[in-house]
Amino acid sequence: MKQFEGKSLEEVYELASNEFGCSITELDIDIIQQPAKGFLGIGKKSAVIEAIPKKSRRKDLRKHKEHKFRKKDIKIEEFSKRVEESHKKDEKAQQRKRSEERKKEQKLHSVPKVETKEKIFDNFYNEDNGRREVSKIIVKKDKDEILEEVNEGLISLFKDTCYGIDNIKVEFYDDNTLYIEFTGEDSALLIGKEGYRYKALSYILFNWINEKYGLMLRLEVAEFLKNQESAIHNYLEPIIEIIKEKGSFKTKPLDGILVHIALKKLREEFPEKYVAVKTNIRGDKYVLVNEYRSKEQ
Repeated sequence: MKQFEGKSLEEVYELASNEFGCSITELDIDIIQQPAKGFLGIGKKSAVIEAIPKKSRRKDLRKHKEHKFRKKDIKIEEFSKRVEESHKKDEKAQQRKRSEERKKEQKLHSVPKVETKEKIFDNFYNEDNGRREVSKIIVKKDKDEILEEVNEGLISLFKDTCYGIDNIKVEFYDDNTLYIEFTGEDSALLIGKEGYRYKALSYILFNWINEKYGLMLRLEVAEFLKNQESAIHNYLEPIIEIIKEKGSFKTKPLDGILVHIALKKLREEFPEKYVAVKTNIRGDKYVLVNEYRSKEQ
């Protein structure tokens, strides 16, 4: 017997027929391997058969071969159709499998949207009344008890650092806001370049104070907040006059604490207008003042 290999059964049948100089019906054919298209080239298989003319095969060997794929048993066209249908079934099965895997991945990555503490901090003044209600249950404590606990926590946090910091002031700014002030020869080091340390420290303290007591935070470090407020108020003075004249205005992009200071100042100046923080396509934040609040909501 000789072995023949090709892309399809039709091709290997033709090769065998040409090799032995006879028709396919005059050959005994054993299919060694069915052809397979595979997926994206993976799992692709060629057709492999073994063939021999019937007259040269001994009768005793033929008796032991119970199953033969011969031309007289099945038409090539019918066989090709069956192979094609089998391939289509395999492709559909693979598509269903990929679809199920995608659904599983989507379930794994579909984490419920939970507003982060940083988002709460950034959107603090974005609420209509300038305050945010805390949905979680918070154990109410006496103000003096809160001040004592926060003061002890701050001392514990900074006692082993290398910064020269005086006694940390902790007091209530209003009923919903805690005021914390850092002073001392090294307190300015807590601000960092462009205020990045100040912002990080404010987030840390805010997460703790808001989570435990449901309070907002006003943080002062070496008069950084005071200077920022002074600078933004000077910037807003001519803008306030423009708003009074034209009715609306959009500030330049403001970074960090500046956007919150500007928002608070403009809301105090124009309580009847729509004043809110917006974000442009580059991710920069600015304050928008509009004549009609209801149209922007």
